Amino acid sequence: VRGAREGWSDMAVRTKQAIRQAFIELLNERPLDKISVKDIAERSTVNRNTFYYYYADIYALVEEIFQTEKLHSYASWEEAFCEATAFVSENKRAVHHLFNSGNRNILEHYYHKVTYAAMLSYVRGQAEGLSAAEEDIQALAQFYAAALSGMTADWLRGGMKSNVNDHIDRLGRLLEGNIRQALERSCR
Repeated sequence: VRGAREGWSDMAVRTKQAIRQAFIELLNERPLDKISVKDIAERSTVNRNTFYYYYADIYALVEEIFQTEKLHSYASWEEAFCEATAFVSENKRAVHHLFNSGNRNILEHYYHKVTYAAMLSYVRGQAEGLSAAEEDIQALAQFYAAALSGMTADWLRGGMKSNVNDHIDRLGRLLEGNIRQALERSCR
């Protein structure tokens, strides 16, 4: 019985991966509002019912793609941001299609959610050993997530021409130590 469950689990993982991969391929070809469940099912060689077994709709698939599965502690906020934006960096054309579709707000919402989770993990790491208020930790994470999300939206609007990592490196040098200092002020 255990072997049968593991086999089913492996098959489920492979099926979901095929659906995700098919969707990303389609998104690299066309905007989100031009992709149907039928298109995804055909590309991934599953039937529509299988798609709906795993996802309520295409938006649930988008949400899963932008979920950060392995948040951990980070050495810098730049590292946290880069992990949160890995999908964007690896799939520029797909993200461009999402951003320029009628569903831009979905991308912005999920992207901000992932960026916030990564920044919250980083800020909590910076707060270790301090008696900083949880409200202050969350406020700092929200501030950085909003700034980084806004900066990324500007980069997307500009056609993703500049190297965003160079900009992040520059900001990292300018803002180094600011989060820890703000958390220390929270303890006073």
